[in-house]
Amino acid sequence: MRNGNREALTALRKRARTTKTSVPSPFESIMKDIGGPGSRPLVKEVCATCGNHDSNEPTWMMFPGTDIFGKIPFHAAHTILETDQARLDYEAKKLQSNVKEKSFLISEKGVLADKISPGVLRSLVTLSDKPRE
Repeated sequence: MRNGNREALTALRKRARTTKTSVPSPFESIMKDIGGPGSRPLVKEVCATCGNHDSNEPTWMMFPGTDIFGKIPFHAAHTILETDQARLDYEAKKLQSNVKEKSFLISEKGVLADKISPGVLRSLVTLSDKPRE
């Protein structure tokens, strides 16, 4: 499911001709706050995924966790997928953390000592997943 969401998001970005790193400039958020409630916005706020693509274009989508297809606006489709992807990423990281914790407990008890040295297993378990900067 996680890979399916990523593939779908990549296909939607390709269709909209944007990339994952297409981010609206900070200038847009600053300009949005200038002016009173009656003034028209100086800069149109652009979604990072939609870009200049028509955000209301009907797009077929299979809803997460179901086998129901629906035709919804492009912007809604990618928003649903991005939200679901964030949830799946969080759950995957939580499960990985649990596996590391259980593996560490096993290594502390010396259960795998005949197969893998406890020091090596402890080193593998305590590795951290830090994003590159």
